[in-house]
Amino acid sequence: MVGRYVTFARGQPMAAAAIAVAVVGLATIAGFFFFQYALGYPPCPLCLEQRIAYYLCVPLAAMVLLGLSVGSSRKVLMLALLAIAAAMLWNAGLGVYHSGVEWRWWPGPQDCSGPLTDLGSGGGLLKQLQNIRIVRCDEAAWRLLGLSLAGYNALISLALAAVAAWGALAKTGENQGSSSASQ
Repeated sequence: MVGRYVTFARGQPMAAAAIAVAVVGLATIAGFFFFQYALGYPPCPLCLEQRIAYYLCVPLAAMVLLGLSVGSSRKVLMLALLAIAAAMLWNAGLGVYHSGVEWRWWPGPQDCSGPLTDLGSGGGLLKQLQNIRIVRCDEAAWRLLGLSLAGYNALISLALAAVAAWGALAKTGENQGSSSASQ
């Protein structure tokens, strides 16, 4: 099965890249929803921000596949894959930043890693404290092999950026055959 996919990827790199981004992106979305709803790890503001790239890139990858099926312009499809690569590269950087905040290498945003300063009037303070649940960005809720979810997000995003860039810039199997025949 892997051999067939590799052969397919060599012949249709745009389609292979779009499929990989869509499948791995959907699995990642399922993963963060599993951690949130099944295991009870609520996301912090930085975690929520890291989800945006997946919400954009998975549908864009599906549109690349649709575009390939209807014969859209190669340049448009290439730009879509490059947009996915750029978004995932940005997301990888955000994951590295979040990991650094968790390891206390640098300060995080004040809204999720700074001190609580604005609690309102004195009368409502106790009620607010009873009802508030702050998820801190500088505390990793879960780690495996020393990496937090933000660290795994950085690795997944970097891999998807590389796959999307490869799909956008690789020559198709037909183009490779004709270029090697002309040499």
